[in-house]
Amino acid sequence: MKNQLIHESSPYLLSHAHQDIQWFPWCEEAFKKARLENKPVFLSIGYSTCHWCHVMARESFEDEKIAHFLNEHFISVKVDREERPDLDHLYMEVCQTLTGSGGWPMSIFLTPDKKPFFAGTYFPKTSGGGMIGFLQLLTAISKKWKEEPEALITSAGEITDSLSHWENTGENTNDTITIEESLLEKAALQFSQTFDREYGGFGGAPKFPTPHNLLFLLDNYVKTKNENSLFMAEATLKNMYCGGLFDHVGYGFCRYATDRAYQIPHFEKMLYDNALLIMAYVKAYEVTKETFYLEVAQKTGDFILREMRSPEGGFYTALDADSEGVEGRYYVFTPSEVLSVLGTETGTAFNQCYGITKRGNFEGKSIPHLTGSQKDTKALEKYLPKLREYRKNRSSLSLDDKILTSWNGLMLGALIQLARVSGEERYFSAVLKCADFLAKNLWDTDHLLVSYRKGRLGLPGYLDDYAFTAFGMLELYQATNSPLHLKWAETLCQKAISYFGDEKSGGFFLSGSKNETLIFRTKETYDGAIPSGNAVMAHNLVRLLQITGNREWEDITTKQLNFLGNYAKEMPMSHSFYLLALSAYLSPNHIRVVLGNGADKASILNKIPLDAIVTVLQKPTESYKLLNNQTTYYVCTNHMCLPPVNKLPEKNSSAV
Repeated sequence: MKNQLIHESSPYLLSHAHQDIQWFPWCEEAFKKARLENKPVFLSIGYSTCHWCHVMARESFEDEKIAHFLNEHFISVKVDREERPDLDHLYMEVCQTLTGSGGWPMSIFLTPDKKPFFAGTYFPKTSGGGMIGFLQLLTAISKKWKEEPEALITSAGEITDSLSHWENTGENTNDTITIEESLLEKAALQFSQTFDREYGGFGGAPKFPTPHNLLFLLDNYVKTKNENSLFMAEATLKNMYCGGLFDHVGYGFCRYATDRAYQIPHFEKMLYDNALLIMAYVKAYEVTKETFYLEVAQKTGDFILREMRSPEGGFYTALDADSEGVEGRYYVFTPSEVLSVLGTETGTAFNQCYGITKRGNFEGKSIPHLTGSQKDTKALEKYLPKLREYRKNRSSLSLDDKILTSWNGLMLGALIQLARVSGEERYFSAVLKCADFLAKNLWDTDHLLVSYRKGRLGLPGYLDDYAFTAFGMLELYQATNSPLHLKWAETLCQKAISYFGDEKSGGFFLSGSKNETLIFRTKETYDGAIPSGNAVMAHNLVRLLQITGNREWEDITTKQLNFLGNYAKEMPMSHSFYLLALSAYLSPNHIRVVLGNGADKASILNKIPLDAIVTVLQKPTESYKLLNNQTTYYVCTNHMCLPPVNKLPEKNSSAV
């Protein structure tokens, strides 16, 4: 059997293409059929590396009885959330409003005109444990639709009207608040109040990495010398690495920890997590000079280059949590397995160092970790390729090989930062190839595209595609001072303003003038597992204003800072990436470099702090002269300019 998903390119949609359910992708044909047949629509949103999406597929979507019921009483639509962030965010807002929580798989029931009347996430096949069974739910909704359709239609209209506040409000939030520096201090205090002093991180289980929170804390330490901010960031970074969240055999970080101590991960590996974590560890190295942080960043970067890079230069989306239908099977070991691969002496040392025991720490087997280990792992790391090869042959691991523009923008920015602090050419080379890939394959005349897979292109891009790609280009410009990369960033930000900007109420919509018109448009203002597009745009606008000195960027920059400040004041710690932009705006850091004779531009740029705005002058000018006939630095920070020097202060110095 094949359904309409067989024509799609998304690995997630294709994995459902041979089910008996007559799935449609999101398309007008599906809703036209629903109207003609007077049926409600079952909308299922997920992604290819989602464990509970796999579980619901095996339990329910592959069940013949459930498939028959869905086909008879519903029109079924399947969406890859990574290809359609507009649909995902819109109906996630519905789900969270109706149920108080959200997640994937997301299960939404709609009228034929796309309005929601019921929402949930995972439903088991049969009722139990306080959860209604999926077939029982379908039966109840079908009965209600046949007997009282007007009640459901009315409810759907009320739900939609109550959530469409972004487009219906006439309030101009830009005029309701001024830029508040106190938000930075309030956020640091809120993080302190929720910090887990025993294991690091914030709150209880599950624990997501949220590296942008750590970037804020590190920046807060540099700007204010708040030792507690540094302590919270370092404790979290060290515990995340030492536990099972980090893959100590193949490198790279898993999506989140299911426990408070970072021991048991949810095993899927996402490109965006690893991009943001590279940035956090690089920043920690720059601030503390501890090589540990740089080594973790390089291990993560090397994992990306080894397992997540396409031959064309783009980066793949994710690695699955499951192997042969079992979560984590790919990543766990028994002591005897390690001994058989590495031999008795080396295997015993490896088991002791990485906590691999007969008892195990995950369903009778062991996730390698370094918790409590006092041993130096460097002597054992040369044996890791053997274990990587062994586990690759032992079981398969599904790769979502689509290339997402937005996440590639983040990885581009992360790897260029890693290249700058490490001086390693392989990262810089990968960045240039990725940037070239994005320009050639995901830019279509006047707009970005969402995705690429095996030559097939996605829909017109959303706000995050523009914001994150511009972020990457600005980081690349900082490393090269190439006008081409700066022009790219300016063009992307100008297009974002044109396509997604809300002149009436401020900020940026997630979907824009080149995207499908939905029942209403949403705006993301707070950070989740990934920074919001609005926050990244704020960061980009501040950088462009400071790099170019062009006053044309001033108005939109202050409006965006004001817009987000109106939301950040309620919960500052939920807006950490915005706070990074605010911090950069309030404490500008500009370094002009006059190159001396024979100076190497690339090595000079790599000495500049990552968050500084750098301008390179190839020759002296009347205002910027050489000091002692050597390369000279003119540092302006905290609204004051310092005397010219031939050597920069340390990168974590408040003078820089």
